[in-house]
Amino acid sequence: MIEIDSAGLKAGLKHLGLEVDDGVAEKFVRYAALLVRWNKTYNLTAISNASDVLTHHLLDSAALVPELKRLCPDARTVLDVGSGGGLPAVPVALLCPELKVLAVDAVGKKTAFINQAAIELGLPNLRARHTRVEALRGKATFDVVTSRAFATLADFTDLTRGLLAPGGRWLAMKGVYPQEEIDALGPHVSVDEVVRLRVLGLEAERHVVLMHEIE
Repeated sequence: MIEIDSAGLKAGLKHLGLEVDDGVAEKFVRYAALLVRWNKTYNLTAISNASDVLTHHLLDSAALVPELKRLCPDARTVLDVGSGGGLPAVPVALLCPELKVLAVDAVGKKTAFINQAAIELGLPNLRARHTRVEALRGKATFDVVTSRAFATLADFTDLTRGLLAPGGRWLAMKGVYPQEEIDALGPHVSVDEVVRLRVLGLEAERHVVLMHEIE
């Protein structure tokens, strides 16, 4: 069974400006074990060793949280699109119990995993829905809509148009600075800020793109 180093996890979170107690750290460790266990049957991720799960999944996703709090301080609802194995939805829900997080994925086995993880980790603020994100239009809006390795910025914003609440923001997690994707955005999208994320133990570039919809 995979075993995440709790001390390494806490150090990585502290590097991001996130202090957690032993209870939250233990839930991160349990989530990683669940992810790898389910992955053996349901193909949730290509990463399976403990050190990479820690850096490439847990800390990488957690890096969004300080920026989410800084850029969208009044947010109360988050929609995570193409959430896969719950990244960044689960780390966001763990670190921000005040937020209601909905994870959406078109693959049923992935949303089943997220819902099971929410139960086992005791996360009443997290739920997952098996649907295409377009099906949510007209049914709900969200203060923040996130994605991680989901689609191009143009496709992401096109698919989720109408899902932002008034004053809402898109937060898209990317690798290298996505200049070509920014240049390809439609006239209904404005880029407010692109922030470089620095994850302890992860040498690859990471950025988050903050955008809003132009009426």
